[in-house]
Amino acid sequence: MTARPEPAALRTGPRPLPLHLLTALQSWSSCELGLSLSKPGSPNSNDRGPNGSANPRSNPPATDFRAALAPILAEIAAASPPPCPGETSSADDPFRQALRREVMRRLDRLAAGVIAYRDHPGRRALDDPPIVWSEGATALRDVGAARDVDIANDATPLLLVPSLVNRWQVLDLAPGRSFARALAAAGFRPWIVDWGTPGDAERALDTDGCVARLGRAVDWLSATTGARRLPALGYCMGGTLIVGLAAHRPGALSAIGILAAPWDFHADRAGQGMLAATGPMLAELAARVGELPADIVQTLFWSLDPWQVVEKFRRFAGMDMASDAARDFVLLEDWLNEGAALPGPVARDCLVGWYGDNLPGRGEWKVGGRPVRPAEIGTPALVAIPAADRIVPPASAAGLCGPAGLANATRLDLPLGHIGMMVGSRAAERCWKPVIAWLNQHR
Repeated sequence: MTARPEPAALRTGPRPLPLHLLTALQSWSSCELGLSLSKPGSPNSNDRGPNGSANPRSNPPATDFRAALAPILAEIAAASPPPCPGETSSADDPFRQALRREVMRRLDRLAAGVIAYRDHPGRRALDDPPIVWSEGATALRDVGAARDVDIANDATPLLLVPSLVNRWQVLDLAPGRSFARALAAAGFRPWIVDWGTPGDAERALDTDGCVARLGRAVDWLSATTGARRLPALGYCMGGTLIVGLAAHRPGALSAIGILAAPWDFHADRAGQGMLAATGPMLAELAARVGELPADIVQTLFWSLDPWQVVEKFRRFAGMDMASDAARDFVLLEDWLNEGAALPGPVARDCLVGWYGDNLPGRGEWKVGGRPVRPAEIGTPALVAIPAADRIVPPASAAGLCGPAGLANATRLDLPLGHIGMMVGSRAAERCWKPVIAWLNQHR
C-alpha cells in the first residue's frame, strides 16, 4: 500500500495577524469618526459651546484644520443632505454610507488576500541541503550535497551566513530564486549556516558566542575541505557577525562579503522609535523568558512600516493564483512567517548594545574580549548597500565604508531593497552577478 503524503502545515501568517488586522480596522473605521469631527456644530467640535453657541475658548487648531480641508469638506457637504433641526448628521447621509461601504470593501479585500495565501497550494520545492555539522541548534548545510545541485570537484568552499532573525531559506528559496545555487553554478561550494530554533544550549548565547560558533564551523570546514582560508558572505545580521569573525579570526577568511548588514546603528534612526522606546524592556523580557519570541520580532518589523503587510495582501487578492508571481509571493511570505526567536542574550546585545548604545558603530562591540574595529581588519571586503532598504538604513550599512570602515573595502550600491537583493526579480542581475564577480577576484 502506498503511504499517503503528510498534509502540508497550516499557514498562520501573516504574523502577528491580529496586529495587522487591527491596524487596518482602526485606521479605516476612524475615517467616520474624523468625518463627524469635521462637521461644524458637532458635539465633539471645539468651536461650539455646550448649547451649540459659539465657544469663546475654541481651540484654534480645530478651525485651522477645517480651513485647510475646506475644498474637500465642501464636496462632502454637497454630497450630503443637511441635517434635520437638532441633529448633527443624517442617518441617510450618502457620503457617510459610501464611506462605510469603502471601509467594508477594503476589509473584505484584505481578508480575501489572507485567505488566498493560507489556501494557496504552493510550497518550497527545493530539497533542503543536508546538515553536515552542528553545535546546539546551529548547523551547517552543504548546498553541494543537495540532490539537485551539480558541483565542480574543484569548487571553492564558501561560508554563507544569514541573519538570526529569519531562516536560512531566503538564500535558497526556489528555482531561479536561490543565491546559494547561483554561487554553486559559478564554481563555489556554499555551506549555509542554519541557526535553528533556540534551545537549552542557546540560553546563554550572545553575539560573541554566535561569532565563536561561526569560528568553530570554519575550523570544521577547513579540516574537511583542506582549505587554509575561505571566503564568507553574511546577509543582514549575518554580515555584522562576519565582521566580528574577521576581527576575531583574521587568518581564517580570505575575503568577506557584507550584504545589507547594519553597523552604525545611530547613522539613521528614522523609523526606529519603537526600538528606542521598548528595547530595554524587551531585552528584560527576553532575559526572563530565555528568548525574544518570533511574534515580538515581527512586531518590531511591523513598526518600521505598519501598512506594508496590509497593502501587499490587498494586492495579492487581485493576483492570478496560478501565476509565478503568486507562487513567489507565497514562498516569500512562508519564509517571513517562519522567523525564529532570538536567544535572550542575543536579544539584549542587539536591542540595547547595538540599537541602543551603537556599540559596533562606536568601535566598542567586543568579540573574544576585544573591540571590533573595522579599520583594523585588512581582509578584502565587499560592502553591498541596497538603496531602497527599509530594514537596514543605507547609512547604517555605510558605516563599514569610509575612514572608520573596513580597511580594504569595496562599496557596491544596489538599486534594490533588503529582501529584493536576495530573491527579487532583479536580484540575479543587479546583486548576485556583481557579488560573484568580486568573489572570483578573491578566490
